[in-house]
Amino acid sequence: MKKVLFMAVALLTFAATTASAQRVNTAAELKKLEKADAGIADPKKNTKAATWTAAGTAYTNAFVAPTKELSQGVPEQVLMMNVGQPEDAFYGEFAGQQAVVYSYEYVDVYVINGMIQGWNQKKAVRDNLAIDAIEMFEKAYAMDAKQESKIVIGASTLANSLMEQGNALNMMGRTAEAAEAFELAYRAQSIVPSLNADANCLYNAGMLYAISASSATGDNALAWFKKCEELLNKALVNGYADENGNIYYYLFHSYYAQKDADRDLYLGKAKEALLTGIKLFPKNTIILDGLMSFYTAEVGVGDPAELITLVESSLKDDPTNYDLWFGRGRVFFALKNYDECITSFKKCAELRPTEFEPYYYVGSFIIEKANAAIEALNNNTEIGYEQYGEENAKINLIYAEAIPWLEKAHEFNPADVATIEYLNSLCYRLREMDGMMDKYNKYHELFMQTR
Repeated sequence: MKKVLFMAVALLTFAATTASAQRVNTAAELKKLEKADAGIADPKKNTKAATWTAAGTAYTNAFVAPTKELSQGVPEQVLMMNVGQPEDAFYGEFAGQQAVVYSYEYVDVYVINGMIQGWNQKKAVRDNLAIDAIEMFEKAYAMDAKQESKIVIGASTLANSLMEQGNALNMMGRTAEAAEAFELAYRAQSIVPSLNADANCLYNAGMLYAISASSATGDNALAWFKKCEELLNKALVNGYADENGNIYYYLFHSYYAQKDADRDLYLGKAKEALLTGIKLFPKNTIILDGLMSFYTAEVGVGDPAELITLVESSLKDDPTNYDLWFGRGRVFFALKNYDECITSFKKCAELRPTEFEPYYYVGSFIIEKANAAIEALNNNTEIGYEQYGEENAKINLIYAEAIPWLEKAHEFNPADVATIEYLNSLCYRLREMDGMMDKYNKYHELFMQTR
């Protein structure tokens, strides 16, 4: 429910001295569209590529008219100057934050801390303008490639507007619409070669279709997962380079969701997507988690130990690859083999002896090993009090092994709160050991400073 702002009265009073409506000349845009329609309906003109280029340009201009003056990160004062005064103003929500919403005829603009964060386009000059413009430009280029220099201006404008629309829709949680906008942006970029279509648009579209599908059911979910599969594979074919490999995780989900249609086919594709991803990006924890879940959820698709074979094989060819050792450690942790996990991260520390990350992980996984031992001890109902104390003392020695690694991590990154919290709790637990009380006092003081 919208809540009208007190400031809205002042804003709208001020608006009386200026234009009180969004500066979109709807009548003029519609007249240009009618002229374009007449041109392509004329048998004498519609055989000329220039007619279709002109029509595509008119449709593009009409499509971008409601949002052409909007940009993220622009002050609200510039909004008022460029777009005009709003018809209404109220509180709303944008990307999980409270925003001031300035409502215009065509758009609601979301402002946080005085800066435009995004907008919601409520209506268009005419429906299907972007798709129609793309088809007109495509037809013009097919008829005469010499039109490229003219087409590229309109197609580029259209693609940029669609990408901005996709970003805004995504931030508002309208992921399916955002996916469609990015998909159309890529299509607009693909009309002529000189635009060098950006495969990132395909990735964004595919990823957003997967996110939409994950919260949908029935035919909608299946259709969106199929779109995800199509677009992500197209992105890879067109040279998409993923920084962290997440494309393989989303591709996995697009296949896995279709297993009811052809179990053997889609489970095989799902597995291959994850295995390809983990081989190329061994540090990617969501791919690894996906593999472990997949192997344990689907009988017969594979043994988690296969991952060890995969990583070990890669390490034979590249024994000093930090990321492979990191991945090896994560695999062994998932298999609850804490000793091999810790060995892997110690190798990471050996390879990068002046970095925070490997020391932090050695310390944290030593703690995980000790935590597992404590859990097993507490679940042992057959053990006596005296023996419990002896075993608990042994486990404390394991906890103590983590301290020098975490202290080294703290040395490299004194501001990391998680490291300080670990050291604070560990030293308190081990305070009866020689020197631990002094360490506890030190790290507890630092810990209190972080609260």
